[in-house]
Parts: sequence; structure tokens; C-alpha cells
Amino acid sequence: MNTQKGMYSKDDILAILQKHPEGQPDLDWFSRCIDFHTYPAAGILIGVFMVDYALALLNAKPTEKLYGVSETQKCLPDALQVILHCTIGNNRLRIVPTGRFAMSLNRLSEDPIVEGVRVEMDPAKLKDTPVLEAWFANTKDFDKKTMVNQLTDEILNLGRGMLSWEKVKIPVIPKVKWATAICSMCGEPVPSYLLEGDICPGCGSLKYYEKVD
Repeated sequence: MNTQKGMYSKDDILAILQKHPEGQPDLDWFSRCIDFHTYPAAGILIGVFMVDYALALLNAKPTEKLYGVSETQKCLPDALQVILHCTIGNNRLRIVPTGRFAMSLNRLSEDPIVEGVRVEMDPAKLKDTPVLEAWFANTKDFDKKTMVNQLTDEILNLGRGMLSWEKVKIPVIPKVKWATAICSMCGEPVPSYLLEGDICPGCGSLKYYEKVD
């Protein structure tokens, strides 16, 4: 577990949550999410509240086959993965990097459009939590060396009170039938629909490495 000196540990956070258990998410969710994320980041704590709220709004159980969309790559996807087992690998998690700290959740559907719920951090609800407000706005008023525990306290005390939600309609992405094609540059097989001309994305727009001789 990676925690900076003076920062609340996982056990500290669970002890704080046990003092006001009513309306809180399952403590095990916090424990597992912190372990998975490797430290108790503010974003992962908020993510647990968001997933819990979305489940309540859908009247769904975490054991159901649910589909999540995270609008940020930071922290929030981990809560969806740990609590709901929505992952990139099982095609139940999408990351749409809008830059907003928000997520959507929906059930399985055979229809082209499915109804779900979208939960977001609401800046208008942070006026009474100045440290959380400064952290969320990424202003110089937040000092991560001295304010991280106060930030955690404000998050745990506010809980769902920092969130807003709305009903949404989400397009269902159909499975694509594909055939194998061979990249003319690297010679490796890829799905044909991914080709850029006659080369694969790994040799084209998504190239991220150079070979070492």
C-alpha cells in the first residue's frame, strides 16, 4: 500500500466510515478498491460513492451483468472494475475521456438504445467543503502536502451529497463480425476492420514503440 507520511491508511478510513455507517456503501468495497488502486486516493473514494449511488438509482445489485461508462481515466474506472466487474476485457467497461468526473451505468439490453443513469460530481454541492472544492477545481488553494486528510474527511462526510444524477439513453454498441487480415508492414494478423489502408494501427496511427536492433 502506497501512502505518504501522515496520510490516512486504509484502516483509518474504514474506522472513520464505521462511525457513521447509515447510508454508506459497503465497507468491503472501500477496502477492495483501495487495495486495487494501491492507495486511498480521493478519486477512488468518490468512485465508490458514485458506483453505490448508481446501483441504488437503477435498483440493481452488483452481481448483475451491468455495463459502465467512465468519463475519466483517473481513479473512477477502478471502482467500476472492483465492485461491478465491469472491465475493458469483458467489454462491460468503456472509457470515454471527456474530462468530466462522471459515469453511466445500465443493464444488458438487446435493443439499440438502453436507458441508464449518469452520476456526476456536482461543483455546486461543494460550497461547504472548501478543501474538496479546491481539489476538484485543481486550484492553488489545495495543498496536497497538508490537506489530504481534510480532503478525505470532507469526502467521507459528504458522501452522496457531492453527487448529482440524471436518466440517460445510451446507444448499445453491437458486436462486429470480422475477418483476419495481415498487416503489410509488420506481417502480424489483425481484425480487417482495423486496417488503415493495408497496415495495422500498430504500424500506423497507434504506433508506440521502436524495435531495438
